[in-house]
Amino acid sequence: MFVKEGIIASPGIVIAKALVYEKIQVEVNKSKIEDAEAEIVKFQNALKKSHEQLETIRAKAVSELGAEEGAIFEAHAMVLDDPEFVEGVELEINDNHLSADHAVKIVTDRFYEIFDQMDDPYFSARAADIKDVGTRVLHNILGIVQADLSQLDDDVIIIADDLTPSDTAQMDKKRVMGFATNIGSRTSHTAIMARSLEIPAVLGLGDITETVKSGDLMVVDGLTGKVCVNPTKQQLKSYENEKLKYQNYLKELEELKDLDAVTLDGRKVELVGNIGEPNDVAGVLKNGGVGVGLYRTEFLYMNSEVMPSEEKQFAAYRSVLEAFPDGPVIIRTLDIGGDKKLPYLPMDEELNPFLGLRAIRLCFKEIGLFKIQLRAILRASVYGHAHIMFPMISSITEVRQAKTILLDCMKELDEEQLPYDKAVKVGVMIEIPSAAIAADIISKEVDFFSIGTNDLCQYTLAVDRMNQDVSYLYDPFNPAILRLIKQVTATSKDNFFTGMCGEMAGDPLAAILLLGLGLYEFSMSALSIPQIKKIIRSVRYEDAKKIAQAALDMETGEEIMDFVKDSMKKLNLNI
Repeated sequence: MFVKEGIIASPGIVIAKALVYEKIQVEVNKSKIEDAEAEIVKFQNALKKSHEQLETIRAKAVSELGAEEGAIFEAHAMVLDDPEFVEGVELEINDNHLSADHAVKIVTDRFYEIFDQMDDPYFSARAADIKDVGTRVLHNILGIVQADLSQLDDDVIIIADDLTPSDTAQMDKKRVMGFATNIGSRTSHTAIMARSLEIPAVLGLGDITETVKSGDLMVVDGLTGKVCVNPTKQQLKSYENEKLKYQNYLKELEELKDLDAVTLDGRKVELVGNIGEPNDVAGVLKNGGVGVGLYRTEFLYMNSEVMPSEEKQFAAYRSVLEAFPDGPVIIRTLDIGGDKKLPYLPMDEELNPFLGLRAIRLCFKEIGLFKIQLRAILRASVYGHAHIMFPMISSITEVRQAKTILLDCMKELDEEQLPYDKAVKVGVMIEIPSAAIAADIISKEVDFFSIGTNDLCQYTLAVDRMNQDVSYLYDPFNPAILRLIKQVTATSKDNFFTGMCGEMAGDPLAAILLLGLGLYEFSMSALSIPQIKKIIRSVRYEDAKKIAQAALDMETGEEIMDFVKDSMKKLNLNI
C-alpha cells in the first residue's frame, strides 16, 4: 500500500482496478534518403489518413461529450492543414534529405517547444495537442496501431504518463471510472475531459506509471489530490464512506440549482459562468448559472483561419445572449497579443509579451479589427443584456479612448439604421495594479468592474505562476491582493457593481472572504457554481464582513488562509 499526491483535475472519489496505458515508443528512421518525392507521398498519405481518423473521433466526441469536446479535434485538423507544419515537414524532406517520419518528429518537436514555453497556461497546455497530432501522423507513416481503449471488459482507472484528447475521446466511457497521470495540469485537455465526463482525476503524480501495475486496486481521490494503491481494508472502508458522503453532497448541490445565491440574512449575489464559445452555455445553465461573467471572445479568432467577420461574430454573440434572456452576458473584447498569436495578424516578437502589445493596446493599434467586434456586439445587444468589457486597462485615459471608438460604432449603426441597445453597459477588467489603485477614478467612466485575479496577482506580486521556481509566491490570499480587491469593491454603489472572473472567484476557500469584501458577482467555471452557491446560502453576510475585515488586518497569506479555514469550520462549512 502507498499514497501519492498530485494535482486535483476533477473532483470525486473512485475505487477500481488500475489499467496502465503505455504508449508505443516510436523509433524514426534517421538515415538520409534519396527519393524525396516518395517520402513526401508517404507524408501526404499519412495526412489524409489522419484527417479521416480525426473526423471519426470528432463525430464520436460530439455525440458522447458535446460540441465543445468535438471542437478539440477540429483544432487538431487545422494543425494538419497549417502551412507552417506541412511546409516545414516537406522542407526537411527536400532540403535535409530526411525520411518522412524523421521530418514529422523534428517539426512536431519544434512546435511543441514553442507552445510549451508560452506563459499563458491555456496555450502552454496546447503543446500536448501538437504532440498528439504529430504522433498520429507519425504512426500513420510507420503503420503503428496503438492499444485500444474503446472496448474494456471491466471498470478501470486509467494510469498513463499523459492522456491526449484522442485517447480520452475514444475510450469506453462506461468503463473508465477515473484518471491518474504522471504529468498534466488543471488546464490540460486531460483535466478538461475528466471534468466533462464528471469522473475523478489526479494529475502530475510524477511516476505513477512506474509504481502501479495493471490490476492493482486503486483509489483516486479528486477531493484531496491523493491516490492510494492497494489500500488496506480499513482504508478502503474509510474511502467508501467518503465517497458516499460526497455523493450525498452532490445531491444537495443539485437541489440548489434553481435557487438564488442569497445569504442567510438576505444579501443576494450573482453566480455566472466563464465561457470561451457558445457551446459552453449548456454547462452554465446545467449548473445553475444565471448569466455569463466572462465571454472570452479570442476563441472566435483562434479557431478561425481568417479574421472572423462581423456577421460571424454577431451570430455567436446573439446565440449566447438569447440563452440568458434575464441574465447579464459580459463580452470581453479581444484579449490577444504577445504569446497569443493569430496566423492572419502579423505581430513582432516581444521580449516581455505580458507587458507588451496585447488586449486593448492591440485593439487601439488595429482599430479596424476592434470596430468590427464592437459593431457585432452592439448589434447582438438587442437580443439580451449585453455588457461590453475592455481588458488590460491601466488608466482612465484608455477607458475614454475605447469609449470614443465605441461611440463611433454607435453612430455608424445609427446611420445604417441598424438597432442596438443604446444603454448597453460598459465595464473594464481590473487586472493591472494601477487600475485597482485608481478604481475610484475609473469608476466615473464605466458601469461595472470585473476583477481578473490571475493577472492581478501576477502583476502585483511580480511572479510568473507557470515558473515552478517562483510559483510558490503566487498567492491570491496575499494581504496586498485582498487590499486591492477591497479598494475596487469599495467603488460599488446602486447602479455600479463589482464582479470577479479570475480563478479565485470559483475557489470555495475564498468565497466567504470575497463575499465579505463586497463582491457582487462571482464568475467561474460552470462546475464550480453549485459549491459556491451552497457556501453563499449557508452564511450570513454580516459574518462574512467580519471575517473579511479580520483578514485585512493580518500579515501573511498563510495566516489568512488558516484563519478562513478555521472560520469555515466554526460555521460548519465543509469544502
